[in-house]
Amino acid sequence: MADYREKFWRLRLEACRKALERNHFAAWVVPSVREARDLFREQILPNLTPAPRTASWGDSQTLHATGILDEIRRNPEIELIETFDPAVPRETLIERRRQALLVDLFLTGSSAVTEAGQLVNLDMIGNRIGGITFGPRHVVLFIGRNKLTGNIEEAMRRIKQVSAPLNAMRHEGFKLPCAATGRCMDCDSPQRICNTWSITEKSYPKGRIRVILINEDHGL
Repeated sequence: MADYREKFWRLRLEACRKALERNHFAAWVVPSVREARDLFREQILPNLTPAPRTASWGDSQTLHATGILDEIRRNPEIELIETFDPAVPRETLIERRRQALLVDLFLTGSSAVTEAGQLVNLDMIGNRIGGITFGPRHVVLFIGRNKLTGNIEEAMRRIKQVSAPLNAMRHEGFKLPCAATGRCMDCDSPQRICNTWSITEKSYPKGRIRVILINEDHGL
C-alpha cells in the first residue's frame, strides 16, 4: 500500500512547483535529499551557462544534508568561498560573505515557501537573502516540505514562532530570550537573529533562482 503521507505531500509540493514556475522560478520536486543531490549534480550544475568558477552558500541545514558542499570542495574547477569556518575570525567571515554576493553560484535554503510560489526569508545579517535577491548569477535553493505554508502571513508566523527559536537554540553561543522561552519575544538583544525580511514573489531574471522541493522534513 502506498504511503498516503508521501502522496499527500507530493500533491502539495507538485502544486507549489507549478506555482513557482508561474512565478518564473525553475522548480523540481524530488523524494529525498539524495535525489536532490543527484538532480543538482547531473542536471542543474552541468547546464549552468557559463560554467561556474566560483560558488558560496548561505546557512542551511537542508543544503548540508545533501552533501553538495563537500562535492564542490572536491571540485578543482570551482572555488568555494567558505563563510562559516569557526577557525576564522568573524571580521574575515563577514568580508567573505560580502565577496560571496558576487559568485557565479549561490546555494542555500529558504525559511519558507508559500503555496502561491513565494519565498519568505528572515535573516540576522542579510547575506543569505542578499545572495538570493541580487548578485550571484545562479541561485539554487533546497527546501524541505516542512517549509511549505499556505500564505505569506502563515510563513512569517511560522518563521518567528518556530524556526527562529529553534535556530537560536541551535546556536549555543547566542543568549537570546526565545531560546529560553521557546517563542519569539521580539527582543532587543544585540545578538538578535531576526533583523531583515525578504519576500521574493518572482525570479528575475526568469530562471535565475532554481528551487528543489524535497518530500522530506529538513531544516528548521
